[in-house]
Amino acid sequence: MKYCANCGNPVALRVPEGDDRQRHVCDHCDTVHYQNPRIITGCLPVYEDRVLLCKRAIEPRYGLWTLPAGFMENGETTEQGALRESWEEARATIDISGLYTLFNLPQINQVYLFYRGHLTNLDFGPGLESLEVELFTEQQIPWDELAFPVVNKTLTHYFSDRRENHYPIRSEDLIRRR
Repeated sequence: MKYCANCGNPVALRVPEGDDRQRHVCDHCDTVHYQNPRIITGCLPVYEDRVLLCKRAIEPRYGLWTLPAGFMENGETTEQGALRESWEEARATIDISGLYTLFNLPQINQVYLFYRGHLTNLDFGPGLESLEVELFTEQQIPWDELAFPVVNKTLTHYFSDRRENHYPIRSEDLIRRR
């Protein structure tokens, strides 16, 4: 960050009074610009014994399969964001069953939330960010073509939990070791 979003003057990286870490601070108007993790919210859409996946039409990970998800928007709840992303990416309408997985990825400043849900109908298709949208059984999942580790982990948990018919909320820190 080089300039203040409030007044347009240059910012400096320093520890503001009463804080314990460096922030971008405007030397002109004293606005502190906080940079916080981004929240990605999405759905694990299920129909009978199948899961709905989207093949990405955008970077990163173009052409790989993912669950419908994306960045949360201001003014919406995480559940509303998950439903919006499911519509935008898969034209899918879903009844949410509840929060299912939460992943912290501190090395890239992201938090992922996936809600488990059921497709209300089979009237779905690719949105602007998807090349294809398809239902997969566990055996049909293109495991080697999944876009993100959080998708792999969510699907692995789901199929394991499905066998037990027990779906606890799963929370995990995915910390990349250097």
